[in-house]
Amino acid sequence: MLHHPSAAVGDAVPQILRQWLQALRTCFTAPSWEHVLVLIMGALLAPGKRTVSSCLRMTGRAEAANFASYHQILNRACWSPRSIARRLLGLVVERLVPDGLIVIGMDDTIERRWGRRISARASTGIQCAPAMAISSKPVACAG
Repeated sequence: MLHHPSAAVGDAVPQILRQWLQALRTCFTAPSWEHVLVLIMGALLAPGKRTVSSCLRMTGRAEAANFASYHQILNRACWSPRSIARRLLGLVVERLVPDGLIVIGMDDTIERRWGRRISARASTGIQCAPAMAISSKPVACAG
């Protein structure tokens, strides 16, 4: 069977994945959105390290002519990680906690910077954590 050179290579993105991620659709341009769906599909399927290359291999696109354009989603395409994070948080809250109290905890152990000033700021978060954990009201923390 002959394929048109511009035809998509690899597995089609399942409709259910498109539906689940529809709330994020407006965060991307139309061409970027199709690439994002492929990368997410690959990330869900890939074992081990989830690089762009491993995601493309899992979706059957390792030999695609537009292989590089998938990499450009992360380093050149115009999209806002904050906008996506805001939408994801909204979706999680809406789906998991439709009504009731929400407690958000912060973990500063992922801080990779060191130094006198960094440690002082990090300790502020630790000092506020117990107050935030026991209070249902906003807690003002210095920092």
